[in-house]
Amino acid sequence: MEKRQDIALGLIFVGIGIAAAWMARGYSGASGTYPMVLGVILALFGGTVSIKAARSGRTEARRLIDAPGHFFTTALIATAYVALVVPLGFYTASVLLMLALPLALGFRRLGYALIVALVFMALIYLVFSVLLEKPLPREAILSILGAGA
Repeated sequence: MEKRQDIALGLIFVGIGIAAAWMARGYSGASGTYPMVLGVILALFGGTVSIKAARSGRTEARRLIDAPGHFFTTALIATAYVALVVPLGFYTASVLLMLALPLALGFRRLGYALIVALVFMALIYLVFSVLLEKPLPREAILSILGAGA
């Protein structure tokens, strides 16, 4: 039973990845490259899951969720993140997510989490604003503080 579910899930990801890559072909210029690469990667990982499941000899049942509390905590924080992106802005909401989620799941090295969050946000900024020349919308916090134009 588990084997068939893993094969099916992998094939679903292959389909979604191929569809995303196909749709990204219609984007103008370099803006289609990023979603196309993500679609191809998703398809490759989905294929890997399906192939691994098909080759596996394991057929015994396994638990669907090993840590239900962590699963629901993650789902709740992810929902809050989606709700906060518009009012706070992508960067602010993302930094908050990258700090809140590890702490909620038991990671206690706040300094390390902050450094990782800031470096990741800098990379996101460089990819979208510098490399792809597609800046993300202005942060709400900057508007509230009256910084910039």
